[in-house]
Amino acid sequence: MSIQLFSNQSFLHPTVLLTGIPGLQARNIGVSIPFCFAYAVALLGNGVVLLVIVKDQSLHKPMYLFLCMLAVSELGVSLSTLPTVLGVFLFDAREIGLDACLSQMFFIHSFSIMDSGVLWAMALDRFIAIYNPLQYTTILTKLRIILLGSGIALRSILLMTPLPLLLRRLPFCRSNVLAHPYCLHPNLIQLPCADTTINNQTGLFVVLSTFGLDSLCIVLSYVMILKTVLSMASKEGRFKALNTCVSHICAVVLYYTPMIGVSMVHRFGRHNSPMLPSLMANIYLLVPPILNPIIYSIKTKEIRKALGRLFSQKKF
Repeated sequence: MSIQLFSNQSFLHPTVLLTGIPGLQARNIGVSIPFCFAYAVALLGNGVVLLVIVKDQSLHKPMYLFLCMLAVSELGVSLSTLPTVLGVFLFDAREIGLDACLSQMFFIHSFSIMDSGVLWAMALDRFIAIYNPLQYTTILTKLRIILLGSGIALRSILLMTPLPLLLRRLPFCRSNVLAHPYCLHPNLIQLPCADTTINNQTGLFVVLSTFGLDSLCIVLSYVMILKTVLSMASKEGRFKALNTCVSHICAVVLYYTPMIGVSMVHRFGRHNSPMLPSLMANIYLLVPPILNPIIYSIKTKEIRKALGRLFSQKKF
């Protein structure tokens, strides 16, 4: 009777075990060094970009306001994974309660969906700036940008809310070991000892209605941008127009390439080393927040000037 009671309690309140990089568990302290450096660069870089745009009135323009949203979503992704990643690597704290794990999953995926939505909004911004530059600021007013940003955030919350709720109702009676030092839906959905068809279908709907739709809209935006640029008579004008898109194109490549890599590895690379899916997932979650602020700071003259003004004031 007591054994059955204990078993039922474990179903209701299971503990999930997180995993560092497979094959390198004995070197967690050493592995933690590049992760600490990566998080420091990501948090500092996006924090500085966010601070510069908020403080500098000359940057309160559509392009930079969207960049501000991108920095917020990437800070959210980094802060969502940081506690458990550093906990696993620095303190070998692998255990996490199911509710805490589901909460982390919700925030990681919500901010990732926001990332995707903001990248689409930035593609739309570039199209309007190139197609109709004279009415650029009258079309993308601050109110419309706020409404668009709020819609992107609301979409993330509404679409992600059912996933942890659907997982929470299922019994967990297997070895609850995840392949990463954080909680992701594709891994958690493999743990319940019950039918997860609804969970799979809901997850697929979320992916198609966010990442799939956003990537399609980004491609269509750039088809229209390319068509507009090719219709320009001036070669210098074409180059200048395309040059304004370079930073955004880099951000899109940095975001979607690791995502596709993670999906391919999980689907077709099951017989490869278990280290590969772990590395791909870490690249997907860490590389964009690290490199995007660096790329925009290097490629955007206005941000470089604003950074110079901010550092010259010595208010840090």
